Amino acid sequence: MTSDPNLVLGVLTENSGFSIETTQRDAWRSQIQILQKELKPFTGRGTVFFEFIVPRMGKRIDVLALIDHAIFVIEFKVGESLFNRAAVDQVWDYALDLKNFHETSHHCVIAPILIATQTQGTRG
Repeated sequence: MTSDPNLVLGVLTENSGFSIETTQRDAWRSQIQILQKELKPFTGRGTVFFEFIVPRMGKRIDVLALIDHAIFVIEFKVGESLFNRAAVDQVWDYALDLKNFHETSHHCVIAPILIATQTQGTRG
């Protein structure tokens, strides 16, 4: 993810099917910044999709990153400092939806990742 952050934000905004509030815009900015830093070692090895809609389910995954032969389902909780149960369940549900209802994902490795942007540690 090496594109200019403002270009990425512009494309997201232009292709959004809903009204963009400042909180959504700021969340996308934060997500772009985090992903550009953390995915830098994987440059050229995959593709990143924002607001990925799970076919037939109608759910929107914050970020879907296809890197090498793995699918990373990334759910952001911008401004949160805790990994609450509902957020953990949400990212797991997205991963399971892809595994069970998205034919091309049936045989792929799928890794759900929850990012609470204000946390100081990790949770396994």
